[in-house]
This record gives sequence, C-alpha cells and structure tokens, in this order.
Amino acid sequence: MPPARKPPRPAAKPAAKPASKATPAKPKPTPKLKKSDALSPARVGQIFSRLHAVNPEPKGELEHVNAFTLLVAVVLSAQATDAGVNKATRALFKVADTPQKMLALGEDTVRDYVKTIGLYRNKAKNVILLSEKLVAEHGGEVPEDREALEALPGVGRKTANVVLNMAFGHPTMAVDTHVFRLAHRLDLSKGKTPLDVELDLVKIIPEPFMQHAHHWLILHGRYTCTARKPLCDKCVISDLCHAPEKWFDGLPPDPRTLRKAVP
Repeated sequence: MPPARKPPRPAAKPAAKPASKATPAKPKPTPKLKKSDALSPARVGQIFSRLHAVNPEPKGELEHVNAFTLLVAVVLSAQATDAGVNKATRALFKVADTPQKMLALGEDTVRDYVKTIGLYRNKAKNVILLSEKLVAEHGGEVPEDREALEALPGVGRKTANVVLNMAFGHPTMAVDTHVFRLAHRLDLSKGKTPLDVELDLVKIIPEPFMQHAHHWLILHGRYTCTARKPLCDKCVISDLCHAPEKWFDGLPPDPRTLRKAVP
C-alpha cells in the first residue's frame, strides 16, 4: 500500500511592506496679487469686513470724558503712548475737564500733572493756550470744524481727525505711524506723507467701514501687525497681505526684510 501523501503546504503570504510615512505636503505660498488687484473693491472690502468681524465696535484707547478732554489727550499723545498719557490724565481730568477749569489750574500745575509724558513742557503750554482760545473764540466748546480745530495750538490734521471722528462721528481717517505702516504693507497706499496716505485710504475704503477704519488699522498695527515682528500666524487678513517682511509657520523673518519695513 503506497504511503499517504502529505497535504501541500499553503503558499507563504508575501511579507507586508512597512507602511511608508507620508511626507507632509508643504504649504503652498499664497499667490501674489497682481498690482491691478491690490486696490480692487473686493479685496479692500474683504480686509475691512474681517477686521469688523473681529472687533465690530472698536474704541480708541485714550481715556476721556468729553470732547475737551479727548482733545487734550490727543494733543498730549504726540510721540507718547496712550498708556502713558492715560496714567497722567486720570488725575488731571478729575480736576480739570473744561477749558475754564484748565485755565484755573495754570500752566505750572498742568505741567506737574503731565511731567511723565515726553515733551511735557511744550505740551502743557499748548494745553493752556488752546484752552484760552476755546474760551475766547468758541464759548468754551470744542468746535466741530476742521479749520477751527487746526487753528488751535498743538493741534494738527491727525489730532483734528481723531476729534472729529470720536467726538462728532465724522468718518475721518487719522493717520498715525501704525496706519501709515499698514497702508504700505497692505498695498493700500504708496503715499510718502501722512496726508497722501489719508487721501488714498479715504478714496478706497468702503463707506460702511469708514467710521471705524482708522481704529481698526491702529489696533491691528499696535497688537498684531507690529513694526518689527508682525504676528502673521494670528492675523485675520494674512492671506490678503504680501508684505516683504511677512513670514509663516512661526519662523523669524530674514533680517534683511526688517530693514525694509515701513516705520
């Protein structure tokens, strides 16, 4: 009797290939806008629509109780921080919130209140002089008129724009260092002076956003799009910006690009 045949061995399964690690796709850089697109109504509207969504009712950070104290605070804020001005004016405005009360204090006393602010001697002098002019020519009231405001000692176009906007609700554009920087970074203006930038921005910002536009730009420039280290990863309009000093993924910028930044 022939021996029983052994059953055939099952075919060996091919060895499983080790799972290959997927190489993460590199983020594609946002394509640069054409020059013709930079000022398009759609893009400009999108910029301010997003800033509005984040902060629907932006407020200026200078503390004040009326139009007069706002005017004084803005005059004092030239080449100074809002926080530094607020620290000095909290006590001042408790005792002098009208031109008449400011005049009663006198220049020496006002100087003592604001001595922690840069250029305080000249600023204290201007506060007294503008108070005198308000009493003599405007019945102690802050005028709702650009020409009259700019005729006051220590008041320039930016200060007049802030007062007209915040005290009287005019849709003005006050251009400070933050607004000037952002206007250039966002390709909204190539103006070489604050006035040039102001006129450029007024032309292109949609009317529904004009009332708060300068506050959005100031606050965005102060806390997000800062001069030396913009926080691009936290910016709601990062994909709409193609500034040379911009960087991604938390990596520091090339120092050469920082030197190109608008101050």
